[in-house]
Amino acid sequence: MDEQQSYRATAIGAGLRALRRQRGVSLKNLAQQTGISQGYLSMIENGKRLLDSTVLIDSIADALRISPAELTGQPVAPMDPSAGGAHAMIPALRLALMGLSVPTASGDRLPDDPVQLLTARVARANNLYHASEYGTLAAELPTLLSDLRTAADTRHGCVRQRLLQLLAGTYHPACVLLLKYLGYPDLAYVAVTRAAEVIAELEDAQYGALSDFFTAHVLLAAGSPQQALAHTARAISVLEGQLGSGRAPQALLGELHLISATAITRDKSRPGEARRFDAETHLAEARRLAQFTGETRDWHLNFGLTNVAIHHVSLNAALDRYGAAVRAGDALNPEVITAPGRRMVYHADLGRSLARLRGREGDATRELLLAEQVAPQRLRVDPLVRDCVTYLLRRPVPSHTRRDLRGLAHRVGAPH
Repeated sequence: MDEQQSYRATAIGAGLRALRRQRGVSLKNLAQQTGISQGYLSMIENGKRLLDSTVLIDSIADALRISPAELTGQPVAPMDPSAGGAHAMIPALRLALMGLSVPTASGDRLPDDPVQLLTARVARANNLYHASEYGTLAAELPTLLSDLRTAADTRHGCVRQRLLQLLAGTYHPACVLLLKYLGYPDLAYVAVTRAAEVIAELEDAQYGALSDFFTAHVLLAAGSPQQALAHTARAISVLEGQLGSGRAPQALLGELHLISATAITRDKSRPGEARRFDAETHLAEARRLAQFTGETRDWHLNFGLTNVAIHHVSLNAALDRYGAAVRAGDALNPEVITAPGRRMVYHADLGRSLARLRGREGDATRELLLAEQVAPQRLRVDPLVRDCVTYLLRRPVPSHTRRDLRGLAHRVGAPH
């Protein structure tokens, strides 16, 4: 190192040691969290190695929950390897949605009877979605879609029907909602259209309602709540005639009422009080259905009283009824839902609501950090969270809260 580098290495090392001790993190624990050897970290802290690797800077900052700028004194571009991996797979996923075959990495062929294997892979894809493991999911989806399509095209009768159901179950929700949350509503629309083509062959009213449900999700992402409501109204009408056939249609009907309530909160053509009343009407109907169904995973979704309660928080936040959102959240135990993505929504919406209440900025920051801990990949692509962090940084907050916010701002791509 030259003299200038040696000076920077000493300053950065001393700063790292101080920040680590303030956070109550031992050198051994920091090494375990970052994958950087304890000896190398010690050399950095003692000024014997210059911390100039973006990967190492980001890893240490992430472990200490601070902004990289606090380590180096210079701004560093945000880096989320998992989200980057998900975006890197979009070209392959686009080809799969276009119907072009995607070769498997190993060149393995499907067995003659592939249903059991593909059923397990579809379940895994949807579990990855609910866990917000977007990078892993995006890497596996192109081949899975291609394999399902190939298998269905070479089978007949009830086997083909089952494979078509599995194909629909891959589009919904893993593929459609992954693309929605990563910010590709156009590709999400392609995915939901491909699913609708598959479902049309099934000639099953419940699958048709499922198609409308996910189409409504995509239309909301595209900024068209009125068209979303048209799809949910049609599906609700269909399912109300299917309620004698078990729990699954009731769970789907409940989900349709929940997304209808969400769409209504975004329909600015309705007066504010009418939006609140209509949204609460749908929420009450979903709650009634959830009392019958209990907590379910039908249709690869999470329906039940807990999810209805999470929507109660979210809907109040969307209607700017922040105090009501906080009160609704206080009585809720999100841990009942095993899907980290849904729990993240609860903590994030509760945090966004607390941020708007005077004197609750610290509580808001804690909820946002908890949301990130539960499902980091989901939180870091959420524009509402990004806006909330930007808002909180403009508020007068204690120095330790500002430090947390600056670290979070870096990770979500907010100005700081």
